[in-house]
Amino acid sequence: MSLESALDRKYLKWVAIWGVWTLFGFFFTSQVALQSQLSENPTPFWRVLMWQLFSGYVWFAISPIILFLGRTFTFDDGKWKTSIPVHLVASLVIAVGQLSIDAFVLPKLGYMRRYENSSYFEIFKIFLLVNVHFGVAIYWGVLGVQQAIKYYRKYRERELRTSQLEARLATTRLQVLKMQLHPHFLFNTLNAISELIYRDPESAERMISDLSDLLRMSFENLEVQEIPLKQELEFLEKYLEIELTRFHDRLKVGMNIAPDTLDARVPNMILQPLVENAIKHGIAPRATGGQINIEAVRENGHLALTVSDNGLGVPFGDVEHLTEGVGLSNTRRRLKHLYGESHSFNLKNDGGSGLVVNLVIPFNESVNRPRQGAVQNEDPGE
Repeated sequence: MSLESALDRKYLKWVAIWGVWTLFGFFFTSQVALQSQLSENPTPFWRVLMWQLFSGYVWFAISPIILFLGRTFTFDDGKWKTSIPVHLVASLVIAVGQLSIDAFVLPKLGYMRRYENSSYFEIFKIFLLVNVHFGVAIYWGVLGVQQAIKYYRKYRERELRTSQLEARLATTRLQVLKMQLHPHFLFNTLNAISELIYRDPESAERMISDLSDLLRMSFENLEVQEIPLKQELEFLEKYLEIELTRFHDRLKVGMNIAPDTLDARVPNMILQPLVENAIKHGIAPRATGGQINIEAVRENGHLALTVSDNGLGVPFGDVEHLTEGVGLSNTRRRLKHLYGESHSFNLKNDGGSGLVVNLVIPFNESVNRPRQGAVQNEDPGE
């Protein structure tokens, strides 16, 4: 915080304190003025206001002393045993001091006219007998407000630190989950290349080039949790080029992406593990291969993503007891950390064969809007 802003805050604080004492002056003025109406000679409102404001502004002048004592003699960590006696004595001394000023000035302003021939000490004695308890109560009231504000600030600071720690912890967990995906994806891709390196060197060389592009794209967004769907699809298409080289005509891919979803923010690298899972468990075991479809639509303020295949599906259709690998389990955990209860992630059998993965997340557009355009019914395999 700059010196100028600190001075501004301090100035505003004392303006606020002055305003509070002014409101107190008006409050007690209204009370005394109403009571005065019952007497034979009612006191004019302006005169009562002058008395009450003077008394209130004396308390305003004393406030820095009370606040200083409150900061010095606190009630934290067992200090109350020393602080309470100090504040008891201070409240009495300050109340007497304030009343001594009132007793000296207010009679000169027309207050207590029936005692105008009395000495100062006689008037001061009357002020003590009538108002000393009220003065002590004001001291403790100011002290109580200061301590309440202090503890509220501590509570807010503790709450802020807790939320910051939770955010850091969530970010760290997300980074760990994401870093688990990178080597998992890399090892699987390298295994695919190793299968072709002797059988089809040209295809293996092309896959290595595609892999380098993929690694570059993934490292560019290593610290980013969400990216535009358009960017996610570009990464996915690079991955599919590798798989299409590997499977040739045994793999076909269809995409149906609504144009108004391309700006939506999605978790970085969210589609690749879902597509990889479909290829590995649904398409690869089939001699005839199969097709994978990726869809994205906007529905009622949410983004709905679907990855489906016509592969083997889940044995006996028992999706509930499906053992999830690294890709699916990490995807589920990442979604929970990012969106909590505001998302859904479901797997179901697609009729007689294949598996459908449905993912629904809140629709939020990215700040940096990517290039417009849509991928409609593309088939990279053709």
